[in-house]
Amino acid sequence: MSLINTEIKPFKAQALKNGQFVEVTDASLKGKWSVVVFYPADFTFVCPTELEDLADFYDQFQKLGVEIYAVSTDTHFAHKAWHDTSDAIKKVKYTMIGDPTGAITRNFDVMIEEEGLALRGTFLINPEGQIKLCEIHDNGIGRDASELLRKVKAAQYVASHPGEVCPAKWKEGDKTLKPSLDLVGKI
Repeated sequence: MSLINTEIKPFKAQALKNGQFVEVTDASLKGKWSVVVFYPADFTFVCPTELEDLADFYDQFQKLGVEIYAVSTDTHFAHKAWHDTSDAIKKVKYTMIGDPTGAITRNFDVMIEEEGLALRGTFLINPEGQIKLCEIHDNGIGRDASELLRKVKAAQYVASHPGEVCPAKWKEGDKTLKPSLDLVGKI
């Protein structure tokens, strides 16, 4: 079963944001667009490159009204230690959620049970709390924040323009499509 268009499940967790510990719940993600990125573990190899890439684009996501949440099965204390010791992670201003029980990771169906770690899952959640984008990678394949930003813009466009869809490689300002019988077989 796909998670697309399903509502996020209830959760409560401790997180690190701007050097402070905060509580985050499913309600924290509602009322605005949210991106939730799961990654395997702190103090690893591909993970800091991805989180740094997201940090470099964070202002652009914020301009779109999008909040970012990074989640691993580490604790919020491990996130703090990593943030304090890694030059890449020091750039992170968005929320880093600790999920040591794996409950949130299981809710999003990205838990590797035999390892207690998350797959690289990316989820875009609309203001109503529905999952609109779900992308899951093998842990050896890093993600690209610029491509995620493009997908967020497309999702926001489609949400605010009923009856229009964004074709492949659509970028802000590009032409969209209005599905109709007139287009069948002509694209």
